[in-house]
Amino acid sequence: MTRYSREWDILSAPTKEVITKYQVDIPVKIGELARQLGLIVKIATLDVGISGLIMPTDSGKEFKIIVNKHEPSYRRRFTLAHEVSHYLLHRELIGDGISDNILYRSKLSDDREAEANRLASDILMPPLKIKEMLEELGEQKKADIVSPMAAKFDVSEEAMRIRLGMRK
Repeated sequence: MTRYSREWDILSAPTKEVITKYQVDIPVKIGELARQLGLIVKIATLDVGISGLIMPTDSGKEFKIIVNKHEPSYRRRFTLAHEVSHYLLHRELIGDGISDNILYRSKLSDDREAEANRLASDILMPPLKIKEMLEELGEQKKADIVSPMAAKFDVSEEAMRIRLGMRK
């Protein structure tokens, strides 16, 4: 809960530096972070059941991420962080593109999807900020802190439950 994942640990120091610059303010400005990393971000209509995708641009020199505009804000944010994570962790596997369905499944293995989910959580819900908010909220039942924390970080309650180690 208050530790970064192994996926975070393998990122280069300069990449971590860029990300942590955007983690000062909560919620993390994930769109700005993606652009800082050189990614092109579009919000558009995607097929039903597709949350987002990442693919090389026509020139092949850059990558673009498209996020489904018909999903709630917190979902679009996690999808964008998930696709950024694919870029950071699996760039060589993207090929002509990866599309993720609403369960964050793609043609990549379940392990690769889980890696992208863990890094997306690290990006949107940095351990230090989670720890700080837990201290601010004081002694409360874990179930009572999920909603305010999810709102502060602009993530789903389910994502926050997982981050807090409260899986169903």
